[in-house]
Amino acid sequence: MHAPTVVVAGSVAQRAWVGGHTWVFLNFLLGFRQLGWNVHLVDRLEPGMCVDRHGRATAFRDSANLAYLADVMDRFGLGDCWTVGYDGWRETAGATREQTLAVLQRSQFVLNVMGFLDDPELLGAAPCRVFLDIDPGFGQMWRALGLHDIFVGHDRFVTVGENVGREECRVPTVGLDWITTKQPVVLDEWDPTHPPGRAYTSVVTWRGPFAPVEYEGTTYGLRAHEMRRFTDLPERTGCRFELALSIDPADDADSDRLRRAGWRLTDPRHVAPDPWAYRAFVQSSRGELMIAKQMYVAARTGWFSDRSACYLAAGRPVVAQDTGLADHLPVGAGLVTFTDVGGAVEAVREIERDWPRHAAAARAIAEECFAAPRVLRRMIDALGVA
Repeated sequence: MHAPTVVVAGSVAQRAWVGGHTWVFLNFLLGFRQLGWNVHLVDRLEPGMCVDRHGRATAFRDSANLAYLADVMDRFGLGDCWTVGYDGWRETAGATREQTLAVLQRSQFVLNVMGFLDDPELLGAAPCRVFLDIDPGFGQMWRALGLHDIFVGHDRFVTVGENVGREECRVPTVGLDWITTKQPVVLDEWDPTHPPGRAYTSVVTWRGPFAPVEYEGTTYGLRAHEMRRFTDLPERTGCRFELALSIDPADDADSDRLRRAGWRLTDPRHVAPDPWAYRAFVQSSRGELMIAKQMYVAARTGWFSDRSACYLAAGRPVVAQDTGLADHLPVGAGLVTFTDVGGAVEAVREIERDWPRHAAAARAIAEECFAAPRVLRRMIDALGVA
Protein backbone atom coordinates (compact mmCIF):
# COMPACT_ATOMS: atom_id res chain seq x y z
CA MET A 1 0.00 0.00 0.00
CA HIS A 2 1.36 3.41 -0.99
CA ALA A 3 1.55 6.17 1.61
CA PRO A 4 -0.94 9.00 1.03
CA THR A 5 0.34 12.34 -0.26
CA VAL A 6 -0.50 15.93 0.66
CA VAL A 7 0.69 19.03 -1.16
CA VAL A 8 1.03 22.19 0.92
CA ALA A 9 1.02 25.46 -1.03
CA GLY A 10 2.41 28.60 0.58
CA SER A 11 5.07 31.27 0.77
CA VAL A 12 8.41 30.15 2.20
CA ALA A 13 10.81 31.38 -0.52
CA GLN A 14 8.55 34.36 -1.09
CA ARG A 15 8.89 35.29 2.58
CA ALA A 16 12.46 34.18 3.15
CA TRP A 17 14.14 35.26 6.41
CA VAL A 18 10.86 35.31 8.31
CA GLY A 19 11.58 32.37 10.60
CA GLY A 20 8.22 32.25 12.33
CA HIS A 21 6.34 32.22 9.03
CA THR A 22 8.52 29.34 7.85
CA TRP A 23 7.52 27.36 10.94
CA VAL A 24 3.84 27.60 9.93
CA PHE A 25 4.64 25.39 6.94
CA LEU A 26 7.23 23.22 8.66
CA ASN A 27 4.75 22.23 11.36
CA PHE A 28 2.30 21.07 8.69
CA LEU A 29 4.89 19.32 6.53
CA LEU A 30 6.69 17.59 9.41
CA GLY A 31 3.39 16.83 11.11
CA PHE A 32 1.96 15.05 8.05
CA ARG A 33 5.24 13.19 7.74
CA GLN A 34 4.89 12.01 11.34
CA LEU A 35 1.57 10.50 10.27
CA GLY A 36 3.34 8.57 7.52
CA TRP A 37 2.24 10.81 4.66
CA ASN A 38 4.35 11.91 1.71
CA VAL A 39 4.57 15.70 1.58
CA HIS A 40 5.40 18.30 -1.03
CA LEU A 41 5.64 22.09 -0.75
CA VAL A 42 4.67 24.34 -3.67
CA ASP A 43 5.91 27.93 -3.60
CA ARG A 44 6.35 30.64 -6.22
CA LEU A 45 8.42 33.72 -6.97
CA GLU A 46 7.80 36.49 -9.45
CA PRO A 47 10.14 38.99 -11.14
CA GLY A 48 11.09 41.66 -8.65
CA MET A 49 10.95 39.31 -5.65
CA CYS A 50 14.33 37.67 -6.16
CA VAL A 51 17.21 39.25 -4.24
CA ASP A 52 20.70 38.35 -3.07
CA ARG A 53 21.75 38.34 0.60
CA HIS A 54 22.30 42.10 0.40
CA GLY A 55 18.79 42.77 -0.88
CA ARG A 56 19.86 43.52 -4.43
CA ALA A 57 17.80 42.27 -7.36
CA THR A 58 19.14 39.11 -8.92
CA ALA A 59 18.20 36.21 -11.17
CA PHE A 60 15.77 33.53 -10.00
CA ARG A 61 18.29 30.70 -9.74
CA ASP A 62 20.88 32.92 -8.07
CA SER A 63 18.44 34.32 -5.52
CA ALA A 64 18.87 34.07 -1.79
CA ASN A 65 15.13 33.35 -1.63
CA LEU A 66 15.66 30.07 -3.43
CA ALA A 67 18.78 29.24 -1.42
CA TYR A 68 16.86 29.87 1.81
CA LEU A 69 14.06 27.48 0.86
CA ALA A 70 16.46 24.80 -0.37
CA ASP A 71 18.50 25.00 2.86
CA VAL A 72 15.43 24.83 5.13
CA MET A 73 13.94 21.88 3.28
CA ASP A 74 17.23 20.01 3.12
CA ARG A 75 18.02 20.46 6.83
CA PHE A 76 14.60 19.14 7.80
CA GLY A 77 14.91 16.09 5.57
CA LEU A 78 12.59 17.45 2.87
CA GLY A 79 15.23 18.16 0.26
CA ASP A 80 13.39 16.50 -2.65
CA CYS A 81 9.89 17.56 -1.61
CA TRP A 82 9.44 21.03 -3.06
CA THR A 83 8.79 23.11 -6.14
CA VAL A 84 9.18 26.83 -6.71
CA GLY A 85 7.53 28.29 -9.80
CA TYR A 86 8.89 31.49 -11.30
CA ASP A 87 7.45 34.18 -13.56
CA GLY A 88 4.00 32.70 -13.94
CA TRP A 89 5.42 29.16 -13.83
CA ARG A 90 7.52 29.71 -16.95
CA GLU A 91 10.45 28.26 -14.98
CA THR A 92 10.76 26.07 -11.89
CA ALA A 93 13.31 24.97 -9.31
CA GLY A 94 13.18 21.79 -7.29
CA ALA A 95 10.66 19.62 -9.10
CA THR A 96 9.61 20.48 -12.64
CA ARG A 97 6.10 21.65 -13.49
CA GLU A 98 5.33 18.22 -14.98
CA GLN A 99 6.59 16.46 -11.85
CA THR A 100 4.55 18.82 -9.68
CA LEU A 101 1.43 18.10 -11.73
CA ALA A 102 2.02 14.39 -11.19
CA VAL A 103 2.42 14.86 -7.43
CA LEU A 104 -0.81 16.86 -7.29
CA GLN A 105 -2.68 14.27 -9.34
CA ARG A 106 -1.72 11.41 -7.04
CA SER A 107 -2.24 13.42 -3.83
CA GLN A 108 -5.21 13.03 -1.52
CA PHE A 109 -5.53 16.82 -1.41
CA VAL A 110 -3.73 20.13 -1.72
CA LEU A 111 -3.74 22.32 1.38
CA ASN A 112 -3.75 25.78 -0.18
CA VAL A 113 -2.84 28.33 2.48
CA MET A 114 -4.85 31.52 1.93
CA GLY A 115 -5.35 30.50 -1.70
CA PHE A 116 -1.64 30.92 -2.42
CA LEU A 117 -1.59 28.50 -5.37
CA ASP A 118 -3.64 30.17 -8.09
CA ASP A 119 -2.39 28.44 -11.25
CA PRO A 120 -5.62 26.89 -12.64
CA GLU A 121 -3.95 23.81 -14.13
CA LEU A 122 -1.91 22.99 -11.04
CA LEU A 123 -4.73 23.66 -8.59
CA GLY A 124 -7.15 21.72 -10.76
CA ALA A 125 -4.85 18.69 -10.87
CA ALA A 126 -5.50 17.86 -7.20
CA PRO A 127 -8.50 15.60 -6.53
CA CYS A 128 -9.47 17.79 -3.57
CA ARG A 129 -8.63 21.46 -3.15
CA VAL A 130 -8.66 22.56 0.49
CA PHE A 131 -8.49 26.25 1.35
CA LEU A 132 -6.67 26.84 4.66
CA ASP A 133 -7.63 30.14 6.26
CA ILE A 134 -5.00 31.36 8.72
CA ASP A 135 -6.28 34.98 8.79
CA PRO A 136 -9.93 34.50 9.74
CA GLY A 137 -12.28 37.36 9.01
CA PHE A 138 -10.53 39.19 6.22
CA GLY A 139 -11.30 36.87 3.29
CA GLN A 140 -14.83 36.19 4.46
CA MET A 141 -15.65 39.89 4.79
CA TRP A 142 -14.07 40.69 1.41
CA ARG A 143 -16.34 38.09 -0.19
CA ALA A 144 -19.44 39.28 1.67
CA LEU A 145 -18.73 42.87 0.57
CA GLY A 146 -18.08 41.86 -3.03
CA LEU A 147 -14.48 43.11 -2.89
CA HIS A 148 -12.58 39.91 -3.61
CA ASP A 149 -13.25 36.17 -3.50
CA ILE A 150 -10.18 34.21 -2.50
CA PHE A 151 -12.17 31.00 -2.02
CA VAL A 152 -13.00 30.34 -5.68
CA GLY A 153 -11.70 27.05 -7.07
CA HIS A 154 -11.71 25.15 -3.77
CA ASP A 155 -13.79 22.20 -2.60
CA ARG A 156 -13.37 22.32 1.18
CA PHE A 157 -12.66 25.11 3.64
CA VAL A 158 -10.65 24.95 6.86
CA THR A 159 -10.04 27.86 9.26
CA VAL A 160 -8.00 28.38 12.42
CA GLY A 161 -10.79 30.67 13.65
CA GLU A 162 -12.42 28.08 15.89
CA ASN A 163 -15.55 30.17 16.47
CA VAL A 164 -16.32 30.64 12.76
CA GLY A 165 -19.85 29.36 12.21
CA ARG A 166 -20.87 29.98 15.83
CA GLU A 167 -23.48 32.54 16.81
CA GLU A 168 -21.04 34.62 18.87
CA CYS A 169 -18.61 35.00 15.95
CA ARG A 170 -19.07 38.00 13.67
CA VAL A 171 -17.19 36.49 10.75
CA PRO A 172 -19.70 35.66 7.98
CA THR A 173 -19.60 32.08 6.74
CA VAL A 174 -20.42 33.38 3.21
CA GLY A 175 -22.30 30.20 2.37
CA LEU A 176 -19.34 27.90 2.95
CA ASP A 177 -19.15 24.89 5.27
CA TRP A 178 -16.18 25.62 7.53
CA ILE A 179 -14.06 22.99 9.25
CA THR A 180 -12.19 24.47 12.22
CA THR A 181 -8.74 23.43 13.36
CA LYS A 182 -5.97 24.33 15.75
CA GLN A 183 -2.48 25.09 14.51
CA PRO A 184 -0.29 21.95 14.54
CA VAL A 185 3.08 21.91 16.31
CA VAL A 186 5.70 19.19 15.98
CA LEU A 187 6.52 18.84 19.67
CA ASP A 188 9.86 17.07 19.12
CA GLU A 189 11.20 20.27 17.56
CA TRP A 190 10.46 22.37 20.67
CA ASP A 191 12.59 21.26 23.62
CA PRO A 192 10.98 22.68 26.80
CA THR A 193 14.03 22.16 29.03
CA HIS A 194 15.95 25.33 28.12
CA PRO A 195 16.40 27.74 31.05
CA PRO A 196 14.04 30.71 30.78
CA GLY A 197 15.11 34.20 29.90
CA ARG A 198 14.08 37.34 31.74
CA ALA A 199 11.74 38.96 29.22
CA TYR A 200 8.26 38.27 27.92
CA THR A 201 8.61 38.40 24.16
CA SER A 202 6.80 38.05 20.89
CA VAL A 203 7.56 38.25 17.17
CA VAL A 204 4.97 40.46 15.51
CA THR A 205 4.12 42.70 12.60
CA TRP A 206 2.68 46.08 13.51
CA ARG A 207 0.23 46.24 10.62
CA GLY A 208 0.70 43.36 8.15
CA PRO A 209 -0.43 42.99 4.54
CA PHE A 210 -4.15 43.68 5.00
CA ALA A 211 -6.00 46.96 5.48
CA PRO A 212 -8.81 47.32 8.04
CA VAL A 213 -12.23 46.16 6.84
CA GLU A 214 -15.53 47.93 7.46
CA TYR A 215 -18.35 45.41 7.70
CA GLU A 216 -21.92 45.93 8.90
CA GLY A 217 -21.09 49.22 10.57
CA THR A 218 -17.94 48.07 12.38
CA THR A 219 -14.33 48.61 11.37
CA TYR A 220 -12.14 45.57 12.01
CA GLY A 221 -8.54 46.65 12.36
CA LEU A 222 -5.02 45.38 12.78
CA ARG A 223 -2.58 44.57 15.59
CA ALA A 224 -1.47 48.21 15.78
CA HIS A 225 -4.94 49.20 16.91
CA GLU A 226 -4.75 46.75 19.84
CA MET A 227 -1.08 47.21 20.78
CA ARG A 228 -1.58 50.91 21.49
CA ARG A 229 -3.94 49.99 24.34
CA PHE A 230 -1.16 48.14 26.19
CA THR A 231 1.73 50.61 25.91
CA ASP A 232 2.22 51.06 29.66
CA LEU A 233 2.38 47.32 30.46
CA PRO A 234 6.12 47.28 31.40
CA GLU A 235 5.66 50.07 33.94
CA ARG A 236 2.51 48.57 35.44
CA THR A 237 3.98 45.06 35.84
CA GLY A 238 7.63 45.81 36.55
CA CYS A 239 8.52 43.03 34.10
CA ARG A 240 10.63 43.09 30.96
CA PHE A 241 8.96 43.02 27.57
CA GLU A 242 10.70 42.61 24.24
CA LEU A 243 9.13 42.68 20.80
CA ALA A 244 10.83 41.49 17.65
CA LEU A 245 8.74 44.02 15.79
CA SER A 246 8.35 44.53 12.07
CA ILE A 247 7.17 48.13 11.80
CA ASP A 248 7.24 50.64 8.96
CA PRO A 249 9.23 53.89 9.39
CA ALA A 250 5.91 55.71 8.89
CA ASP A 251 4.96 54.38 12.33
CA ASP A 252 8.06 55.70 14.09
CA ALA A 253 5.88 57.63 16.52
CA ASP A 254 4.44 54.34 17.75
CA SER A 255 7.83 52.64 18.11
CA ASP A 256 9.20 55.69 19.95
CA ARG A 257 6.21 55.60 22.31
CA LEU A 258 6.80 51.93 23.05
CA ARG A 259 10.49 52.49 23.78
CA ARG A 260 9.76 55.38 26.11
CA ALA A 261 7.28 53.15 27.96
CA GLY A 262 9.98 50.54 28.60
CA TRP A 263 9.60 48.10 25.71
CA ARG A 264 12.72 46.73 24.12
CA LEU A 265 12.27 46.59 20.34
CA THR A 266 14.44 44.43 18.11
CA ASP A 267 14.41 43.69 14.40
CA PRO A 268 12.97 40.23 13.63
CA ARG A 269 15.31 40.03 10.64
CA HIS A 270 18.18 40.02 13.14
CA VAL A 271 16.82 37.82 15.93
CA ALA A 272 14.52 35.43 14.01
CA PRO A 273 15.61 35.29 10.35
CA ASP A 274 15.28 31.51 10.00
CA PRO A 275 13.59 28.59 11.78
CA TRP A 276 16.54 27.92 14.08
CA ALA A 277 17.04 31.52 15.23
CA TYR A 278 13.29 31.90 15.72
CA ARG A 279 13.18 28.76 17.84
CA ALA A 280 16.13 29.97 19.92
CA PHE A 281 14.41 33.33 20.45
CA VAL A 282 11.25 31.60 21.71
CA GLN A 283 13.19 29.22 23.95
CA SER A 284 15.23 32.09 25.46
CA SER A 285 12.05 33.92 26.53
CA ARG A 286 10.29 33.89 29.88
CA GLY A 287 6.93 33.70 28.18
CA GLU A 288 4.91 35.31 25.44
CA LEU A 289 2.63 38.30 25.40
CA MET A 290 0.11 37.57 22.62
CA ILE A 291 -1.70 40.67 21.41
CA ALA A 292 -3.97 39.84 18.49
CA LYS A 293 -5.16 41.75 15.45
CA GLN A 294 -8.24 43.79 16.22
CA MET A 295 -10.13 41.72 13.63
CA TYR A 296 -9.61 38.55 15.66
CA VAL A 297 -10.63 40.21 18.93
CA ALA A 298 -13.63 42.27 17.81
CA ALA A 299 -15.07 39.48 15.64
CA ARG A 300 -14.63 36.88 18.42
CA THR A 301 -12.97 34.49 15.98
CA GLY A 302 -11.45 32.04 18.47
CA TRP A 303 -8.11 32.54 16.72
CA PHE A 304 -4.92 31.45 18.51
CA SER A 305 -1.50 32.17 17.10
CA ASP A 306 0.74 29.50 15.59
CA ARG A 307 3.52 31.43 17.30
CA SER A 308 1.86 31.11 20.70
CA ALA A 309 1.43 27.38 20.14
CA CYS A 310 5.21 27.17 19.65
CA TYR A 311 5.80 29.10 22.88
CA LEU A 312 3.58 26.61 24.72
CA ALA A 313 5.45 23.68 23.16
CA ALA A 314 8.72 25.23 24.36
CA GLY A 315 7.35 25.31 27.91
CA ARG A 316 6.86 29.07 27.88
CA PRO A 317 3.66 30.43 29.43
CA VAL A 318 1.49 32.59 27.19
CA VAL A 319 -0.35 35.71 28.28
CA ALA A 320 -2.97 35.88 25.53
CA GLN A 321 -5.51 38.47 24.51
CA ASP A 322 -8.85 36.71 24.48
CA THR A 323 -10.39 36.18 21.04
CA GLY A 324 -13.05 33.81 22.35
CA LEU A 325 -10.80 30.94 23.47
CA ALA A 326 -12.66 29.57 26.47
CA ASP A 327 -14.43 26.75 24.63
CA HIS A 328 -11.30 25.61 22.79
CA LEU A 329 -8.33 25.76 25.16
CA PRO A 330 -7.74 25.24 28.88
CA VAL A 331 -7.00 28.66 30.35
CA GLY A 332 -5.75 29.66 33.77
CA ALA A 333 -2.47 27.74 34.02
CA GLY A 334 0.21 28.00 31.33
CA LEU A 335 -2.20 30.02 29.22
CA VAL A 336 -3.73 33.05 30.93
CA THR A 337 -6.07 35.31 28.99
CA PHE A 338 -6.96 38.98 29.28
CA THR A 339 -9.31 41.50 27.66
CA ASP A 340 -7.91 44.83 28.88
CA VAL A 341 -4.76 46.35 30.37
CA GLY A 342 -5.74 45.55 33.94
CA GLY A 343 -6.37 41.95 33.00
CA ALA A 344 -3.02 41.73 31.23
CA VAL A 345 -1.25 43.07 34.32
CA GLU A 346 -2.96 40.50 36.53
CA ALA A 347 -2.21 37.70 34.04
CA VAL A 348 1.50 38.48 34.14
CA ARG A 349 1.44 38.65 37.93
CA GLU A 350 -0.33 35.30 38.07
CA ILE A 351 2.41 33.66 36.03
CA GLU A 352 5.14 35.33 38.09
CA ARG A 353 3.64 33.94 41.31
CA ASP A 354 4.56 30.41 40.22
CA TRP A 355 6.45 30.40 36.95
CA PRO A 356 7.54 26.71 37.12
CA ARG A 357 3.93 25.56 37.48
CA HIS A 358 2.82 27.67 34.54
CA ALA A 359 5.77 26.53 32.42
CA ALA A 360 4.87 22.88 32.98
CA ALA A 361 1.22 23.62 32.25
CA ALA A 362 2.19 25.38 29.01
CA ARG A 363 3.91 22.28 27.66
CA ALA A 364 0.99 20.11 28.80
CA ILE A 365 -1.44 22.29 26.82
CA ALA A 366 0.76 21.93 23.73
CA GLU A 367 0.80 18.15 24.15
CA GLU A 368 -2.95 17.96 24.68
CA CYS A 369 -4.15 20.49 22.10
CA PHE A 370 -1.50 21.22 19.47
CA ALA A 371 0.46 17.99 18.87
CA ALA A 372 0.68 17.85 15.08
CA PRO A 373 -0.38 14.21 14.55
CA ARG A 374 -3.51 14.70 16.66
CA VAL A 375 -4.46 18.04 15.05
CA LEU A 376 -3.85 16.82 11.51
CA ARG A 377 -5.62 13.51 12.03
CA ARG A 378 -8.73 15.40 13.12
CA MET A 379 -8.49 17.59 10.03
CA ILE A 380 -8.06 14.58 7.74
CA ASP A 381 -11.02 12.83 9.34
CA ALA A 382 -13.18 15.97 9.00
CA LEU A 383 -12.21 16.29 5.35
CA GLY A 384 -12.91 12.61 4.73
CA VAL A 385 -10.02 12.39 2.27
CA ALA A 386 -8.09 9.36 3.55
